[in-house]
Amino acid sequence: MEGIEAKTRDEAPKLLMAIRCAKAALLLSSLKSSVSRVFEAANNDEDEEKEKMRREIENLRVELVKERLKIKKIKLCGVMELILQLILVMLISSFHMTLAFDFFLCDDESSFL
Repeated sequence: MEGIEAKTRDEAPKLLMAIRCAKAALLLSSLKSSVSRVFEAANNDEDEEKEKMRREIENLRVELVKERLKIKKIKLCGVMELILQLILVMLISSFHMTLAFDFFLCDDESSFL
């Protein structure tokens, strides 16, 4: 049962990352279609349609930048978490090593006396 829970905990961040990447891809495709509509509107000389499409393109670009920043923050948090875990493991292992050395050194001195 623990293996399944650990597996789902490991897959949750990957699933969130996949969802964010899919959303970014959707925003990019929407942006491309909006650009093509702006060019069509330019050919038809519809000023109102052009302005509406430009606003839509700017909104999509802002959303895309926000999603990219979220993805970068998630990656940075993951790296920081890994570094902190490594530091914790090193601290704990060095603590145990000093205890072991102290135990063996004290044990050796008593045998010489």
